[in-house]
Amino acid sequence: MKKLMNPRLMLIASMTIFGTIGVFVRNIPVSSGELALYRAVLAAILIGAFLLVTGQKIPFGKIKKELPLLLASGVAMGINWILLFEAYKYTSVSVATLSYYFAPVIVMLVCPLLFKERLTGKGILCFVMSTVGLVLITGLGDLSGDKNIVGILFGLGAACFYATVILLNKFIKNVEGIHRTFLQFIAAIIVLLPYVLLTGGITLATLDGKGWINLLIIGLIHTGVTYCMYFSSLKELPGQKAAILSYIDPLVAVLISVTVLNETMTASQVIGGVLILGFTLLNEISPKEKKT
Repeated sequence: MKKLMNPRLMLIASMTIFGTIGVFVRNIPVSSGELALYRAVLAAILIGAFLLVTGQKIPFGKIKKELPLLLASGVAMGINWILLFEAYKYTSVSVATLSYYFAPVIVMLVCPLLFKERLTGKGILCFVMSTVGLVLITGLGDLSGDKNIVGILFGLGAACFYATVILLNKFIKNVEGIHRTFLQFIAAIIVLLPYVLLTGGITLATLDGKGWINLLIIGLIHTGVTYCMYFSSLKELPGQKAAILSYIDPLVAVLISVTVLNETMTASQVIGGVLILGFTLLNEISPKEKKT
């Protein structure tokens, strides 16, 4: 991966691709749980084939102590996907994505408890202003029978599980990025398969050509290829630079929502989105980074 593309370009490309996923999800008429399962299966097959062809073996003896954390993060990833896909059904791609990007704020609040990190005044300010942004996105707190609110709640639920994945991965030290991704997908499959069988069952036979194409794109490109690019680039880039570039994802999602899907955003939602992204981004930038 490193030889084929510059790490920064890999991260930019992966974030751009992640930002387009909402368009393809809308064209696959299956349940959110079923779509999450297929996504994990297709990605696991692709990455498993890559590991096989390149002769890379997973060192289970070395990582056995961290396997429970890997399995837990894979389960959280699968639930995260289900909730995000549900959010897309109830609200616009832009609002769902902006709600989902409340995850860094959750991580910022939890890290002082888990890792003894100090919550600074800037961090508190960023949390408060991001929360104000979230209130603006929900429509100034008007929860009365609005379908959008259901989508936002699903987006926030996805954010909680995405934050869980991030926090669990902080404890995983001895597993390579691509091995970690493969095992997380396997764990996601283990929890998603019985869930799908017990709820709506397998309905692949109902997909038409358009549905199959979109499903393969999400599973192979958005998940398999893009996750490999994402984790490969993270190994080569400073954490702060990677965090800043990750904001390409919600920006692309908002642009796609407005220009391609013709979904509208109110002025308050636009302001709310700017507050969430702006202040979570501000929290990632240290004084040293500003000077450079």
